[in-house]
Amino acid sequence: MHDDDTWAVMDRGQHEGAKTPWDQATWRDEVLGWAARELAARGLRESGTVRRGVRLRPWSVLVRIPVEGTTDAAVWLKANPPAGAFEAPLTAALARWVPEYVLEPLAVDADRGWSLLPDGGELFHQVLDRTPTDPRAWEEPLRQYATMQRALVPYTKDLEQLGVPSARTKALPQVFDETVEFIGSVMEQTAALRKPAPDLDPTSLRALRPRLLNWSEELADLGIPDSLDHSDLHDGQLFNPEPGRYTFFDWGDAAVSHPFCSFLVPAGRVTERYGPEALPRLRDAYLEPWTANGRTGKELRRALTLAGRLGAVGRAVSWGRHFPGASDETRAAGATASAKWLRQLSYDEPPF
Repeated sequence: MHDDDTWAVMDRGQHEGAKTPWDQATWRDEVLGWAARELAARGLRESGTVRRGVRLRPWSVLVRIPVEGTTDAAVWLKANPPAGAFEAPLTAALARWVPEYVLEPLAVDADRGWSLLPDGGELFHQVLDRTPTDPRAWEEPLRQYATMQRALVPYTKDLEQLGVPSARTKALPQVFDETVEFIGSVMEQTAALRKPAPDLDPTSLRALRPRLLNWSEELADLGIPDSLDHSDLHDGQLFNPEPGRYTFFDWGDAAVSHPFCSFLVPAGRVTERYGPEALPRLRDAYLEPWTANGRTGKELRRALTLAGRLGAVGRAVSWGRHFPGASDETRAAGATASAKWLRQLSYDEPPF
């Protein structure tokens, strides 16, 4: 592999000043050397004629490595910050437990949070772009995702042992408290940069706790077991490698929580793209695999409404997973995003 930073097309998005370990030549050499050794062990090597692509964000380093000697165009190297390092062993475990629904990594370094992944094929958002007015395209991926979640219910303790954050249904009030404390601490430290809006102030957020407590207790009483919550399941987080088959990836925001919390993000994307009238049909597609537990449709729909509200807690937590040394600007932006998600708990109407 090329051992410098010039053999790359850089993508920093809106985070030009974000600090990532990629900026350190020693770290770069180490991670690229690891990837080269893992490729060589499989009879592969990086292309010497196509530049790699590097996507840098405060929460991940993603490198597209063009590869010779394979039918795939590239492999993907991902590095997570310490708070998201669980994604590497989680990806490997999911490939053992539910192989039909995920990518099988070529290699992982669990201690350092590194993953080397094959190309997954066509992204789901590319499929949607070809059928921009048909929300039914979401039905099968949601059905398959729910089926995968049901299959993972027996593995919740194993998931937590891998380091996947625990945000179980009964513990959501505690997770909420910890998140508000995090928001308050960051806002205090970065007050000179960004003054929070009154409704995002920690004192205002704490006032939402009683309704969150009531919802989490009611949701727990419905008895649907905790499972893996992707927490950010939008149309760029799954592949459609062949007709009728979908694979889910990018687990850096995941948690062990109420499975229905996962519906919050796709419901938002569907509403933005097609309008709220598309949601009932997609809701029913997601809930279909859960009917085997003997619960009524009314009970499942109520659970989905409650989890749709409480899913905001998981989204809020994920904004604190940055690489060490993140700038005050990055930390302040993350705390504000977290607060905005928690503020959704104040909405009187359910999200779906």
